[in-house]
Amino acid sequence: MPVSARPKFSTVSGNSVADEPQTGVGRDTRRLGGIPLRAFAPNAITALALCFGLTGVRFAIGEEWEKALAAIIFAGVLDGMDGRIARLLRAQSKFGAELDSLSDVIAFGVAPAMILFLWSLQYAPKFGWTAALALAVCCALRLARFNSRMDADVQPHKSAGFMTGIPAPAGAGLSFVPAYLWLTTGNDLFREWYVVMPWALGVAMLMISALPTYSWSSIRLRRSWRLFALAGVGLLGAALVTAPWHTLLAVSVLYVVMIPFGLASYARVRQRG
Repeated sequence: MPVSARPKFSTVSGNSVADEPQTGVGRDTRRLGGIPLRAFAPNAITALALCFGLTGVRFAIGEEWEKALAAIIFAGVLDGMDGRIARLLRAQSKFGAELDSLSDVIAFGVAPAMILFLWSLQYAPKFGWTAALALAVCCALRLARFNSRMDADVQPHKSAGFMTGIPAPAGAGLSFVPAYLWLTTGNDLFREWYVVMPWALGVAMLMISALPTYSWSSIRLRRSWRLFALAGVGLLGAALVTAPWHTLLAVSVLYVVMIPFGLASYARVRQRG
């Protein structure tokens, strides 16, 4: 009895594609081949940032405040690297995006909230824990808003090269401004809950605000300024090593000062558009 020949092509979603070999070897080659290292590296950096964020809480429990702050700051450095490395290696993935968001919530929302609570807010007669929760929840809301708009057709701020609200790593860094002041001056006033609480709540509101803030994509350097910029990065690195808390305080103040300029710049861009 003749056996009908198996067709060489099949139609999937309207497109003709070649059938895979029936032995199953070709069908499973991709699975057996494993994940290339270039796709693994960005996710490993994200996981490392998460570990540093949680380690900051561990240091805070032991009242090692400088190490706790340093762990969160280093997590922020790693967070700034993973996405760029993923794009450089062409290793972007939905898994990596989801892992990055979860890592950000913990490292820049939950961990800073816990550190501030253990450092200061626990001594508030009321609402100290509420303020810590507000910082963590607003960080989560900020990231949820970002993820929900990722595929939106209309994104006025992003299309103009701006972000909506301050990003989670910047929010974590800004929330520690009272701690920077305490470490640089030794004045216990900056550790008082009535100083830390309103500041933490203000940072939480900035994260979920609709304020347009500068992003890296909106910054353009002239060619003549390139060497000066590189020298500035080198000096910033040296300052972070020699006087980390003074430097972080100065960077935080500069970031806050730049917020009104971001508003004005966005307004000019909208007028030209």
